[in-house]
Amino acid sequence: MGSKENFTAGRVAAFQCEPDRQQSIFWDGKTPGLGIRVTAAGAKSYVFESRLNGKTVRSTIGDVRTWTVAQAQSEATRLKSLTDQGIDPRQLRAEQRAKFEAERLEAKRHDITVGEAWTDYVNARKHTWGESHRRDHETATKPGGEPRGRGRRANQGTVTYSGLIYPLLAMRLADLTANHIQVWLEASNQRGKTEAAKCFRLLRAFLNWCGEREEYQGIVSANAHSKREVRDLVQKVRAKKLVLQREQLPLWFESVKKITNPTAAAYLQVLLLTGARREELAQLRWDDCDFQWHSLHIKDKVSEQGRDIPMTPYVCSLLAAQPRRNEFVFSSPLSATGYLADPLSPLQRAMSIAGLPNLSPHDLRRSFGTLAEWCEVPAGVVAQIMGHQPSAIAEKHYIVRPLDLLRSWHVKIEAWILEQAGVSFVAAQPGKLRAIK
Repeated sequence: MGSKENFTAGRVAAFQCEPDRQQSIFWDGKTPGLGIRVTAAGAKSYVFESRLNGKTVRSTIGDVRTWTVAQAQSEATRLKSLTDQGIDPRQLRAEQRAKFEAERLEAKRHDITVGEAWTDYVNARKHTWGESHRRDHETATKPGGEPRGRGRRANQGTVTYSGLIYPLLAMRLADLTANHIQVWLEASNQRGKTEAAKCFRLLRAFLNWCGEREEYQGIVSANAHSKREVRDLVQKVRAKKLVLQREQLPLWFESVKKITNPTAAAYLQVLLLTGARREELAQLRWDDCDFQWHSLHIKDKVSEQGRDIPMTPYVCSLLAAQPRRNEFVFSSPLSATGYLADPLSPLQRAMSIAGLPNLSPHDLRRSFGTLAEWCEVPAGVVAQIMGHQPSAIAEKHYIVRPLDLLRSWHVKIEAWILEQAGVSFVAAQPGKLRAIK
């Protein structure tokens, strides 16, 4: 180790790096293992050196500007006691640093807000969602306060409401307990039980995702949404049974054909005759329509590949009559998306004028499946056209229906519905389709 001399403040200040060397070390004559390392640039720091298991162990104590001689000597004495016990000070310091960092990260984890975790959740999962589901998440977290349009109802006020989940975004995820969710649900139910139940299901899926992610595990209670008092506040989902009856078909077609927007009128008729989901059909593109082989490629929320269904004669005539404004068949020059955004309003106006039940677009999908029963169509055929998952092993693994087989049944369904509705229709040759009123 070279010569030693007792450290004092004056001697520490006088130490200089030896010429032609990158660093020099001077050792304390009073405290075993304590040294001062001086670099060629003039930097000085206390170091400790000892032997452990036959090897030299050296670690830095600290800068001489922040450590007094007495403090450095005390620290060197402590480190010497560790090496005498067979403990490597470097390893101990690394473990302490790792523990401190883990505690710091854990504290930071528990400071994460619901909004920060929600953003991660949406970014991680939105590629698997349909347009409607993505829109539900956006609506639930909107801050509100925007001016309402001219079509607002009298009891709505002049600005929009915030989304039901929006008030939760600023709070810490760790504070989202079952009691807090219970209070939130009670308040949300005052706005509307149906909307509150929908937002609860979105929140429940979000919390389940947090429980599966390593970075969020343990922050929020696993049973925050499953407490009995919470579940009792959620409006139960009841199966809807509103459908078009066979005897209502003439009045329905007559009323829908009178809708002033011909695109909406055609869309609603195709919706009934294909049983497609609202968004699936609204986003139908011209590239998805094969007028030569009479088939439609429908985006499917169940299958990422979508599904192919027949283009029946009457549906073909409705599609061919649509103006080609953009890539969407049911286009809308006023919609931000480029396709028909609100088929519900014209449908409900038509139903009100005709004195028919207040049907929704999804009720038309349900009507297709119900009316097909009159044609004694195999249930698997209807399910495949509508895009339902197979409900039996045979359907899932052993029955593959080609498009021609689906067409033979689908054409029968369409012909029967048009016959019951009193719609006279003659399928013309390709390129000469026409409807006879």
